Amino acid sequence: MAQDASASLATTVEDVVVTARRTDAPIWEVKRGDSTLILIGAIEGVPRDMVWRTEALEAAAERSQRILFPQEGRASFADFGRMIWRARTIALLPGETTVADYVSADWLARLETVKAGDKGWRRQGLMFLADSLLRDEAGLRGGGVSGAGAAREVVRRAARKAKVPIRSIGVVRGDELVEMLITAPQATHLPCLQASIRAAEDGDGAAMARAEAWRRRQVVEVMASPLEQALAQCWPWGDPTLSVQLRRQWSGALTWALEQPGVTLAVVPLRVLAEPDGVLDEAEAARLEISGPQWKPGQGPASEAMEPAAP
Repeated sequence: MAQDASASLATTVEDVVVTARRTDAPIWEVKRGDSTLILIGAIEGVPRDMVWRTEALEAAAERSQRILFPQEGRASFADFGRMIWRARTIALLPGETTVADYVSADWLARLETVKAGDKGWRRQGLMFLADSLLRDEAGLRGGGVSGAGAAREVVRRAARKAKVPIRSIGVVRGDELVEMLITAPQATHLPCLQASIRAAEDGDGAAMARAEAWRRRQVVEVMASPLEQALAQCWPWGDPTLSVQLRRQWSGALTWALEQPGVTLAVVPLRVLAEPDGVLDEAEAARLEISGPQWKPGQGPASEAMEPAAP
């Protein structure tokens, strides 16, 4: 019976590797002993009109023993009420101040150029202003699911159909999120605003260019994109407390997954995987077997096993 189970597992893992080669998204395989971890590098804001193939994600989900999803935010009615009550605190700058009181003359000139023709932004809170730059000027608007669904939704549907259990890796409390947002000084959002101005200067094609690089598994290009760098600087990933919490939860969850027999699939923010000293760097330093596209400049692919098949 043990030999039959081992053969079955080997077949399952082989199926995941073979089907994953056809995917239109960055996907890595990390192995340690009899544990296999399939990592899907997800990004926010995949344009709705971008067409990409999802068969491999569906097949990998169906053949997994368990699936890990990002953290859940849990907020009470009291949390929502507090946020609504204090919305003005983060939506507008305090007193009679304007954006000019927070940015240098050079940055203000660049902002005026990308916001030419718009009105009302000079009194906006810096986080809200950065968000509008990313959505309106850099083209992040309309993000979410594409025609066949974003990576997380594709995996979720396939898992439900195959009755594969899904678990969130952790919880972020709504009261903590609200407290972080309403108490953070406006100046803490300045790096986010500056990065968002850089992304906006690339125009509204920036979001599609980043998404196309993701679809083509060009991870280095995605990570170098001004839009991706802006999202990494902005809330929640730019928050010094929350970002540490989010990354620690991912590190713990993936360490746990590599202690489980069989195949675990995880849908992970691409930046958590591919950033310097991120999950993939840690796996490489631990000398784990990694297959997938290159994730840092000057690096060859870890293995051909997960690379896209030739057309």
